[in-house]
Amino acid sequence: MKSGLSALGVLVVLTVSACGQGAAGQTPVPAADGAPAPASSSSDRGVDPCTLLDPKDRSTAGISVLGVAKEINGARACDWTVPATFGVTITVDEKNGLADLEVERKTATKTKVGGRNALKVADKKAADGTCAVLLGMGEKASVQIDVSNTNFADTPLACERAVTVAGLAEPKLP
Repeated sequence: MKSGLSALGVLVVLTVSACGQGAAGQTPVPAADGAPAPASSSSDRGVDPCTLLDPKDRSTAGISVLGVAKEINGARACDWTVPATFGVTITVDEKNGLADLEVERKTATKTKVGGRNALKVADKKAADGTCAVLLGMGEKASVQIDVSNTNFADTPLACERAVTVAGLAEPKLP
C-alpha cells in the first residue's frame, strides 16, 4: 500500500511539474493504475525511452532520480523529475517523423545532434523555463526531449539541459 501511495505521489509531482508538457502541445496520460507502463510494446523499433539514459548519463545530466514510464498521446515516454530543480521527459513517437511534427516556426531552430537532424524549440519571449529538442529517427519516427525548470524561469538553462540529454540519448537510437 505504501508503494502505491508513493507511486501516486510521484505522478502528482510529475503532473504539477509540467515537465510532461510537450513542445508540440502534448499532454501526459499516466498508466491507468499509476504503475509504470511495460518496457516493451507492440513497437517494431522497440525503443524504450526509459533506457535512453543509463545511470552514468543521468549523472552527467544532473538527474538523480529514476525515470517513470508513461504514455503521451499514444507514444511511449519516460519522465524524470529532480525535486525542486527540473524535469525531463523523453517521448518516442514511432508514427511521426521530424517533418510531421507541428512546431511553431518562430520557436524552432534547426540543429544537429550527433549526425541527426534536430529542432531546438523554445519560446524565448515567454521565458518560461521550458525547452525541447526534437530528434529525427528515420522518416516516420522522432524522439522528443522536453525540459522544464521547476521555477519556470531561465529558458537558456532549460535548453542547455535539453541539448545535454539529447546528446546522451542520441547514440542509443536506431
